[in-house]
Amino acid sequence: MTYDRLVCANCAAPVNEGRCPVCRASRERLQQESPWSGLNPTALIVLLAILIAALAVVAHQTV
Repeated sequence: MTYDRLVCANCAAPVNEGRCPVCRASRERLQQESPWSGLNPTALIVLLAILIAALAVVAHQTV
């Protein structure tokens, strides 16, 4: 999730501006990156297709 469109319930300002302590805390929490956050949807679809193809090859070899 990105924080560029979130509105703070505490100060009613965009969270990405960090106007209040609640905004800044939320912004810090959302900025913590996970290993999957840098992947776009196209890359995830490609990885899923590769996984399915690999599983199909393994299933075909065991038959």
